[in-house]
Amino acid sequence: MKRVKPKYKAIIEAAVKVIAENGYHASQVSKIAQKAGVADGTIYLYFKNKEDILVSVFEEKMGQFIEEIGTAIHTKENADDKLLTLINMHFGQLAADHSLAIVTQLELRQSNLTLRKQINNVLKPYIEIIDQIIVEGIEEKLFRSDLNIPLVRQMIFGTLDETVTNWVMQNQKYNLIELAPPVHNLITNGITHS
Repeated sequence: MKRVKPKYKAIIEAAVKVIAENGYHASQVSKIAQKAGVADGTIYLYFKNKEDILVSVFEEKMGQFIEEIGTAIHTKENADDKLLTLINMHFGQLAADHSLAIVTQLELRQSNLTLRKQINNVLKPYIEIIDQIIVEGIEEKLFRSDLNIPLVRQMIFGTLDETVTNWVMQNQKYNLIELAPPVHNLITNGITHS
């Protein structure tokens, strides 16, 4: 399978850096190949075109992230702890890789509709994890029973997404990870029993 081959991984990592440095539209496949240390033609053994590279970057990174979150929250006692873990990991992953943060928060949004639909499909398992945490919180009577789950999910994901986007736009002027507890507190104050 191509995803486990070293050249595939090298191209993915190079693409993150090149797209973050140059922007998606100015990132030629030849620049990605050069950064990955492969011949231009080698890229086409693994990817159809530049759009395929961008989607693959997101699939690869998001796939790893979803697996890590699933493992981490599985060990938590309740939905509240799971939500805090998810927030910490969301911020932590992007704080640890500024290039990836630029790509996910800025460059993916400038893509065309077809590409955005593919990216939304990649996000579905992450959205399902958020939904699962909300449902568990309701069942555990930690969260209010009258919650509109799609709305709460949108508020959670939107809050995390906007917080990271602002951090990227502000050139990392503050510690993103330190925001996890107050963001968690703000969200849970809206969804827990008063």
